[in-house]
Amino acid sequence: MEKILLATRNKDKIAEIKEILKDLDIQLLTAYDFPKLPEVIEDRSTIAGNAIKKATESANFSGFPTLADDTGLFVNALNDAPGVYSARYAGENCSYKDNRLKLLQEMNNITEREAEFRTVVAFAFPGKLIATAEGKVLGKITRKEIGANGFGYDAIFRAIETGKTFGEMTREEKEKISHRGRAFQKIIKVIKSEPRIDTDQ
Repeated sequence: MEKILLATRNKDKIAEIKEILKDLDIQLLTAYDFPKLPEVIEDRSTIAGNAIKKATESANFSGFPTLADDTGLFVNALNDAPGVYSARYAGENCSYKDNRLKLLQEMNNITEREAEFRTVVAFAFPGKLIATAEGKVLGKITRKEIGANGFGYDAIFRAIETGKTFGEMTREEKEKISHRGRAFQKIIKVIKSEPRIDTDQ
């Protein structure tokens, strides 16, 4: 069974991605399996740049094939903010709720509430970037938090396809249409096609 490193320490993200990849016959490692794995500084100007940096640096350090993703919430009325800064929109070491409340405050009295969630996932071997994939989902920013499921901005993002916020959806419902789910479904095809990744034994 092939081992693949998922380059993150975000426990919510780990749980969601493990569910998405559950049918692959791989052993999914995380940053917790590599205590000395350096924290990658996400200083690129795009989520794709951050995902590629995390995947390549972590693969080079660990010696394992590595997956890494970066996600942004892009709000039309805010010139695509918070975008690449979504995880730290309310400041360094802020909570999910801090970010949600700041965004709701920024959107106060704004009628145009269209937004888009985007995830880019990168897959790398040591010394080589193999592929990237992007997933998107369209939605609108609600005027208050709705639903207690999920994490991040889920409680204030209503997906157009379902009319529900991600916070109202079960994990299974969210996985079917989410930006992260769509990006990882694309990268699963790459993993299966890689000769060094044997997913059938």
